[in-house]
Amino acid sequence: MGFFERYLSLWVALCLLAGVLLGSWVPEVFQAVAALEMAHVNLPIAAFIWLMIYPMMVQIDFAAIKAVRKQPQGLLLTIVINWLIKPITMAALGWLFFRVIFADLVDPQSATEYIAGMILLGVAPCTAMVFVWSQLVKGDANYTLVQVSLNDLIMIVAFAPIAAWLLGVSNIIVPWDTLMLSVLLYVVAPLLAGVLTRRWLLSTGSTERLNTFLQTVKPLSIIGLLATVILLFGFQAETLLTKPEMVMLIAIPLLIQTYGIFALAYGAAKLMRLPHRIAAPACMIATSNFFELAVAVAISLFGLHSGAALATVVGVLVEVPVMLSLVAFANHTRHWFTT
Repeated sequence: MGFFERYLSLWVALCLLAGVLLGSWVPEVFQAVAALEMAHVNLPIAAFIWLMIYPMMVQIDFAAIKAVRKQPQGLLLTIVINWLIKPITMAALGWLFFRVIFADLVDPQSATEYIAGMILLGVAPCTAMVFVWSQLVKGDANYTLVQVSLNDLIMIVAFAPIAAWLLGVSNIIVPWDTLMLSVLLYVVAPLLAGVLTRRWLLSTGSTERLNTFLQTVKPLSIIGLLATVILLFGFQAETLLTKPEMVMLIAIPLLIQTYGIFALAYGAAKLMRLPHRIAAPACMIATSNFFELAVAVAISLFGLHSGAALATVVGVLVEVPVMLSLVAFANHTRHWFTT
C-alpha cells in the first residue's frame, strides 16, 4: 500500500471534519448541491461513487465469472445474512434500545420512527459502496459482482414484504425509480464502462497495458470516496451540530448491529473455509447498507423531518468510518483464511 492508502482513515477523518465545517460555514453551497437529485438519488454523490467503482469494474473478467459456481458458499452466506438475519437483528436492537434502554430519553412517537428508520436500513443491503470495500480488501472482483447482482435481484421482490412485516404496516410503496436508477448508476453504467475499457486495452496492447491503466486510475476510487465523505457530512452538518444527542443515541445500536453482523458473517466465513478474497467482500456486503433506498422510503412513509429519516441519515454517517475500520481488520486478519 502506498502512503496515501496506508493513512486512508486519517484522510477520511479530515474530510469528515471538513464536511461538517464547510456545511456550517457555507450551507447554501451544500443545499444547492443537495438539490441536484433525481428519484431521491443525489447526482453528484452518484458521480463520485461511480468514480469509486469504475476501476474495480475494469478488473472484471467475464470469462472468469463462470468459476463462481464452483464456490457457491459465498453466495449462500450473502443470502442468509442479508435476508434471514440482518433485518431481524436490526429490528430487535431498535426495539431494545428505544423501547427499553433509551425509553426515558426519547418520546414514544420518536422512538417508533427511529426504530422504523433502523429497520429500513436493515432491509436494504448495499449496492454501490461494497465495490469499494471489496477493492480495499483485495476481493475477487468477479465474485463481488455476482454477489451484488444477486442481492439486487432479491431486493426487487423481498424489500417491500420484509419491510412491511417488520414495520407492521401494509402500505409500503417501494420507490422503484430510486431502486432502478441506483442499480443503473452504480452497477450497470460502471460495469459497461469497465467492460468496454478492458476490451479496448486488451485489444490494443497486452496485459501489462491493462495493469498500467489500473494503477493509473486506482486513485480515482480514493478521490471519489473522500469527495463523497465531504458531501455527505456537509449535507448533514446542521443535524450533527443541532441534534448531537439524538445522533449519538441512534448511532449506538447501529454500531452494535454493524460490528455484530460483521463478526457473525466473518466467523461463519471462516467456519465455511472460504478464501479471503471471497469471505471479506461477502462480509462487507452483509454489513453495509443501501442508504439511498432506505432514506427515500423513510421520507416517503414518514416525511423529510421525521425520526425515521434521521435514523437512515445517521446510518449513512456511521457507515463510512465504520466500514473503513472493518476493511482494516479484514486486511490484518487475512492470514486467518486461505488465499
